[in-house]
Amino acid sequence: MATLFDFEGRWRVARRIDDRMAGRAGRFEGVVTFAPDGVGLTCREVGELTFEGGTPFAATRTYLWRQGDGGVKVHFEDGRFFHRIGPDQAPVAQHWCDPDDYRVAYDFTLWPDWRATWEVTGPQKDYSMVSDFFRIAP
Repeated sequence: MATLFDFEGRWRVARRIDDRMAGRAGRFEGVVTFAPDGVGLTCREVGELTFEGGTPFAATRTYLWRQGDGGVKVHFEDGRFFHRIGPDQAPVAQHWCDPDDYRVAYDFTLWPDWRATWEVTGPQKDYSMVSDFFRIAP
């Protein structure tokens, strides 16, 4: 896996969403910027989200990426820990957010292109998201 600061820069992201509970598919197209913030990197996504039969709308999210023992620690924007990306080529992580279970598998085998595949389940959730990242600029 790449080290934390190997992610620095701008990336194009293409995300497919399969919401099995709602019976609909969606897509997100946008740009992700990993910018130094004095402690690690701030990861900010900006783009457009569209679900089948719906009107596209602007969508953003922000995470904090930090170097940690044994990999990269990903935190929510407010600083709460989310999950850890381990050092292997196909790291997996899990986050329990009662009552929902979030599981992610990262694939860095085609670096600098990479993929994150999420499976999310819970009483009101059953969806998968596959996000492909392509470097725009370092």
